Amino acid sequence: QWVDFKKRSCSFSSFLPGSDLIPPGACKSLNAAAVYANNEVNLAEVDIYGFDYDYTLALYSDALNTMIYNTARRFLIEHFKYPEGIRKYDYIQNFATRGLHYDIQKGLLMKIDAFHYIEPGTVYRGLSPVPDDEVLQLYGGTFHVPLQQDSGFYGKGPKVKQFMDIFSIPEMTLLAVANDFFITNDIDYDPVHLFKDVSVTIGMVHLKGYMYKWVILHIYNFILRGEETDAVLHQLVTHGKKLFLITNSPFSFVDKGMTHMVGKNWRDFFDVVIVQADKPHFFTDCIKPFRRLDDNGALRWEKITSLDKGQIYKQGNLFDFLRLTHWRGSKVLYFGDHLYSDLADLMLRHGWRTGAIVPELENETKVVSTDKYALNLTWLQALTGLMERLQMHRGTESKEVFQEWQREREELRVMTKNLFNPHFGSIFRTCHNPTYFSRRLSRFSDIYMTNLSSLLNYDQSYTFYPRRTPLQHEAPLWMDQLCTGCMKTPFLEDMSIIR
Repeated sequence: QWVDFKKRSCSFSSFLPGSDLIPPGACKSLNAAAVYANNEVNLAEVDIYGFDYDYTLALYSDALNTMIYNTARRFLIEHFKYPEGIRKYDYIQNFATRGLHYDIQKGLLMKIDAFHYIEPGTVYRGLSPVPDDEVLQLYGGTFHVPLQQDSGFYGKGPKVKQFMDIFSIPEMTLLAVANDFFITNDIDYDPVHLFKDVSVTIGMVHLKGYMYKWVILHIYNFILRGEETDAVLHQLVTHGKKLFLITNSPFSFVDKGMTHMVGKNWRDFFDVVIVQADKPHFFTDCIKPFRRLDDNGALRWEKITSLDKGQIYKQGNLFDFLRLTHWRGSKVLYFGDHLYSDLADLMLRHGWRTGAIVPELENETKVVSTDKYALNLTWLQALTGLMERLQMHRGTESKEVFQEWQREREELRVMTKNLFNPHFGSIFRTCHNPTYFSRRLSRFSDIYMTNLSSLLNYDQSYTFYPRRTPLQHEAPLWMDQLCTGCMKTPFLEDMSIIR
């Protein structure tokens, strides 16, 4: 029966392009401006909104990554005396994706799923993929990376680091480029020292203030969608919400950016402004006291007994922040782009609501909405179900069909992955499983969205409900076909005016 079914051509390649395979209830147009919920959040219960600055209030163009890469590459050559040949490698747009892991000792960049397994076909040494057989040899016959080697709570393990920051994309690219140069030129090198040197050069770009100078001098080229940030702050203040800002960036940099986006009176929106906070230590340590800056950005040394509107504060710690503001629990909703540094401690230790800013959602939802993706995924799911049943049959012909389907399934998985990124695929999935990044996203954020402007699509009494999806042992008895991304949000037309 199975063989006859196969002879009647059940291969994906036999179907002409079209939508016949796609189930009638399938989503065909996701809304990239939607807010997605991991946990139920009622905005009517939120009185206080907090924000990070970089990649939260301020979104940057891809040109910034190129500038960071070029400057760090120059430091690597001029300060650390690396070979001039590295200079020929230009920045590779869309090579790396956020959430990847890097094996420091082996010099390998890879994607790991929520169960600590490396996704086959996503391991790179330099700019070249490493064959799956070699990966198995390197990791003792398994794709599993043990917990004790993997990245710790803040993404920094003893042997493996996870790159969770959007700013880390140029760093991953420079690591790949430097590894590639030494490998292709057959030069012996120490991967650990290379990792440390690249990490230092990237740090120099930030510590020496290069990035701040570029953005300030060419603010129109680097900062995107400032009018939307302005609209979000106006909406929240109009509805009587209290706002605060906690950022690691210096005041002069934040002041220029906020003035560009919101106007010179931007501080009037915020009840508390804290710069150079040194997150994540701001959320965990209770050592550094708050210091006030005067209007010229100079440090004042009086003891801080209150956090006043219109003032700028530096450093400090969350424990003093809570004591001075009395802002606690689920009445506070804080937004940031870094799952570890911005959100993890606030959710797990202090019970704040958290919102993750994930700019990659915009492209991912576009891909998921294409017919090509829908066809690939539909047939991949169907083929997996057929294989699950066929493996019960032990005949020779059944085994041959199973092996053929297995090869076809692998081709479909690669095709689906390449629709997102040809090297590492989607930042949210590894084939069927969530990625390590995706698992952390669901663990540390109540809601997530492409950018803050998504909030403009909802009023201040809206409740975000996570979709109930069946567990493996549950039957999907409910008929909830309307996914979050398909919903027509009530203020979408008003939003288009702001854009």
